[in-house]
Amino acid sequence: MSTERTEDIPPGRAGRAGRTGGPGRTGRAAPAAAGRFGPLAPPAWLLKGLRPSSAPIPWAAALRAAVAMALPLAVGFAVDEPEYGALVSMGALSGVIGDTADAYRMRILNIAVPQLFGAVGVALGTLVFGHGWVAVGVLTLLGLVSGMISSIGTVASVSGLLLLLNAVVGAGLPMPSPWWTAPLLLSAGGLFVLLLTLLGWPLRGRQPERAAVAAAYRALADTLEAAGGPGPAYEERRQQVTQALNHAYDLVLGRRARVHGHSPSLVRMLAQLNVLIPLVEAAPAAHLRRRPLSPAIPAAVRDLAAAVEQGRTDTPVLDLPPPDGQSERAIDAALRHAATIVPLAEPDMHNVDDRLGRPAALRVRARRVVRDMMFSEASWRYGLRLALCIGLAQSLVSVVEIERSYWVALTVTFVLKPDFGSVFSRAVLRALGTAGGLVVAAAVLSEVPRGWWDVPVMVVLAALIPVFSVKGYAFQTAAITPVILLLSDLLNHQGFDLVRPRLLDSLIGCAITLIAGYLLWPESWHTRIGDRLADTVDDAARYVERAFGSGPGTDPGTEAGLRAARTARLQARRRIYRDLSGVRSEFQRALTEPPPTGERAAAWWPLVVAVERIVDATTAARVRVNHGAQRPVPQEVEAIAEDLRALAHGVRRVDTPTLLRPSAPPEIDESSVLSPVRQELAAARAIANPTRD
Repeated sequence: MSTERTEDIPPGRAGRAGRTGGPGRTGRAAPAAAGRFGPLAPPAWLLKGLRPSSAPIPWAAALRAAVAMALPLAVGFAVDEPEYGALVSMGALSGVIGDTADAYRMRILNIAVPQLFGAVGVALGTLVFGHGWVAVGVLTLLGLVSGMISSIGTVASVSGLLLLLNAVVGAGLPMPSPWWTAPLLLSAGGLFVLLLTLLGWPLRGRQPERAAVAAAYRALADTLEAAGGPGPAYEERRQQVTQALNHAYDLVLGRRARVHGHSPSLVRMLAQLNVLIPLVEAAPAAHLRRRPLSPAIPAAVRDLAAAVEQGRTDTPVLDLPPPDGQSERAIDAALRHAATIVPLAEPDMHNVDDRLGRPAALRVRARRVVRDMMFSEASWRYGLRLALCIGLAQSLVSVVEIERSYWVALTVTFVLKPDFGSVFSRAVLRALGTAGGLVVAAAVLSEVPRGWWDVPVMVVLAALIPVFSVKGYAFQTAAITPVILLLSDLLNHQGFDLVRPRLLDSLIGCAITLIAGYLLWPESWHTRIGDRLADTVDDAARYVERAFGSGPGTDPGTEAGLRAARTARLQARRRIYRDLSGVRSEFQRALTEPPPTGERAAAWWPLVVAVERIVDATTAARVRVNHGAQRPVPQEVEAIAEDLRALAHGVRRVDTPTLLRPSAPPEIDESSVLSPVRQELAAARAIANPTRD
């Protein structure tokens, strides 16, 4: 056993990689202040927000936006009702912004459900228009409701956003009579976007889901290609695999409570995803060997990706080298099994698990979500923050002798969205994006005569919204601002006079958000990355126990029990990698905060990397046990789990890793399959206490 282990994982390599590679790569991952401009250099968090993303241009979305927002204007001018056309275009704008899903069935939810909430919001806003303090009270209450339901999920978040946004617009702009006209027209605009979106469904069918599953295969091929090589390439690609798997599972299982077992195409894609998991598990074991894999292995995975995307049913012919060592045997077995499952046109519907557990009935989940929301301290806290800021914004507009404007509360709503990023950086980026958008709006409102010329202008401006949205928040704001001002001009006919007040309103809204929604709340000054990381370290401890059979209910004595234990282990692995992905997202969000929050997040980053490697090493050890390595004794498993729990306890108690005082690491038994796990745990201790030898 020891001879094979020497061939499979060179002794000591994992520990040195964790000790020296992690912090070194960490320095590149955490943004550093630009020094070439000297003391006048912009802060790193601002540069990060202003750096455009490299995402490809969504040409189809740009075309849909142009048609959905320009055509209603043309119809409005044709029937001599430009205000009606402007309201339909405004509803289409919300549909364009909300059309972010890939799968068509998810697009229905992402667009249609928020439109219902938006209609309710604009109806309530229209009813309180011009009623002073009544409007303040209603919008404040809607701010509380919007903030609380935003914590439920993606669709609920967009729904809460539209509920409040449309209520603010209805309370701030004169709407046509009777009161139900504006909700009807706005909903028509959103549903028009949905109709344009669904035109491709008969032609593309399940293509988005197939493309997502194939992308997970290609991401894994890239990871296997980098496995065993030097540098940070493997870690970066392994993160991409996790994101690709999360995205693919979310698409395929988006409505699994209703269609699981009834849709052969979805069941086939689910089987293709599930069969990828053993390959994903084997990748860390291959990387710990510190020897690159044969190029034939990633090439075979890419061939399977092409078969998935094209829906082929021909059995692929694999030309793989003979496996050498436990990790290569694991990859070889997993790859050959995948090659038998991928081409199956009709897999067994009753033998395909979703690896995440069967969901409860929709009614049960709805009750559970509402209960969790009502008893969640975070939901109430965010709802109260949003309500306070909306109440202050609307009170200011109602009391101070300035032109009545919905833009102040509108700015507050956009900036204070919790799942959109840092409040502080969003306020700054919103101000910068609005200023850029107002330059374009000033040119349009001053040079383009009101009337039919607005239609071609809207074609161009609307098409830019999806294009700029994928580049970043400041760019999206710059694209949306001239569109909203052009539509507002068709409703109130103020022309160029709209520009200066809107800039002032945006600055006021950003100031209210920074003071009442950021500075006055203690959690704004403390990054959540420490708490999230501590929870993940605890999960890692449970994963170690689950992986080697020492967790509760994991002592199967029958074949059915063995299958149940394996399923539980796979579910635990998927959940912890999802948690790690969430911690990374939280970390990236915290990095966009100014000091001290951003600095604290950067300080925790090396430990985030260390925990990821501990989980990877645990997965690799489990794979090696499955393919011949000796199983670790329960005492060793429990000792590692206790060390991880002690680390999690320390993370919760301190603000920075340097304040941790970990105990001295025990001697590492190089012959144990858990030796790499202990080495990565020792690397984590070194990060927490770098002065210890």
